[in-house]
Parts: sequence; C-alpha cells; structure tokens
Amino acid sequence: MTNATENYRQARDQLLALRGDHARAVAEFRWPDVGDTFNWACDWFDVVARGNDKPALILVEEDGSSQTRSFDEMARRSDQVAAWLAAQGVGKGDPVLLMLGNQVELWDCMLAVMKLGAIIMPTTTAAGSTDLIDRIARGGARFVVTNPDQTAKLDEVPGDYGRISIGEAAGWADLRAAYLAPAEPTPHPGSAPGDPVLLYFTSGTTSRPKLVEHTQVSYPVGHLATMFWLGLQPGDVHLNISSPGWAKHAWSCFFAPWIAEATIFVYNYARFDAAALLGQLRSTR
Repeated sequence: MTNATENYRQARDQLLALRGDHARAVAEFRWPDVGDTFNWACDWFDVVARGNDKPALILVEEDGSSQTRSFDEMARRSDQVAAWLAAQGVGKGDPVLLMLGNQVELWDCMLAVMKLGAIIMPTTTAAGSTDLIDRIARGGARFVVTNPDQTAKLDEVPGDYGRISIGEAAGWADLRAAYLAPAEPTPHPGSAPGDPVLLYFTSGTTSRPKLVEHTQVSYPVGHLATMFWLGLQPGDVHLNISSPGWAKHAWSCFFAPWIAEATIFVYNYARFDAAALLGQLRSTR
C-alpha cells in the first residue's frame, strides 16, 4: 500500500466517521496529500477491490434480467481491458471517447483507461455525427469506444482515431476479445496528480458546449466530498438515475460509491418509468 493510498484512506475514513456531522466535517477535514504520483484506479480501486467478493455493480434490465459483478471481478476485468487496449495502441495521455450505455463494459473501460494513464472522454449515446465531429476534434480523441448500433454515426466523422466496438462491426476492433485472455494487474502508469483523467463537454444548453478538463485529483479526490454529501457507507447500495456521458453519472455511478466501497445499482430503462423504478427500490431493500 502506498502513502497515497494510506492518506486517501484516512481522509475517507474520517468522512465516514463524521457522517451527518457537517459542522465537524467542515472544521476538521483536510484534503489528503497524495504525493507526486496518484492514479485512483491503481492506488485506490484496485487496493480495495482485489480479493473483495462484495458486489461492486448491479445492473438490472427492464425485462428483469440482471448482472452482478464483485469488486474483485471489476479489478480483473478492467485489467483484461487495459491490456487489450494497450495492445491496440492506447497509451498514457491518449484521450479515449467512451460512448456507451449502462453496461458492464462502461465501468470496465473507465477503470481500464484510467489504469493506463489515458484520458476518459465520456459521451452520451444521444450525440449525433455533428456533435462527434466537434468533440473528437476539440478533445483530440485518439480512440472511440462504442456499441455496434452507434458506429454508423462515425462514418462521416474525420480523424485519425482507433475504432473499437463492443461487438462485431465492419472496420472496428471488437473489445470482447479482451475477456478471452488472462491479464496481470495493470502496472501503475506513474500519473502525476495534475495529469488529466477526464475530459467532459458541458450540455451546451445556452451556447456551444465547453470542454472541461479534470485531473487525477479534482474528481478522484474531490468526490470524497460527494461521498460525504450522499451519506454513503461501506456496503450501502446506491442508485442514481443519471445517464452515462454526463458528469453526474461519474459522481454517483462511479467515484462516490466506490470511494465508500458501496454497491452501484443501476436500473437500465430505455425511458424513465417512475412506477418501475419504485418497484426496483422496493425489491432491493
């Protein structure tokens, strides 16, 4: 365990102990010193995940089918994806556009890209070709990862970027091959705290979407505060209805729950259905 991990854990544990005591948290909490190198996927997630059979992710589909993946499975799966992505040419500092829905591969890819020291560019599947032309150009995307039913959007999108699909698609590498080969734990990429880890585009509601960079600490360390605000504790099950590609999805469907060692629960509906969602809440209590 590195000093970065230990300092991060102490800060996390302090906030867990101060749950509900906002005044003391404000007065006593200090952001952890993570040193000269820090990579949340390697220095935190892998440390708490390896050998941990507790559920990290539960995905429930509208037809009632579900998938549950443990923390240990997510660590190992993301190692497989990281090794495969590295073989495709993904390296430290490369922006990788992820345009995926709520599927296990989204979480695999987010961890894997981070483990390589590359940069995640989350993108909603609602983005069209015009949006993608802009995002790929301004974000400098070196790779695009999406599903076969989305690949046609990229047919007219110029750029020298690798094309990766979760399934067969003409001219696209199939990421599913990653899960066929064993992989060793991904070595630490030597990321510095100020290195970029995420590139987000704002919604563009009132003007052209803005490109926002987040570092290895601004989200991974900053969302210690989100964990406290949500009141999460180890072993909790946390549901959030934000869609992939938007920042709130990373806050509450990635960082905050796994900082707390809680379970991410996703009800993967095509269209919001309040009654069905309430039914899921009742059935998972």
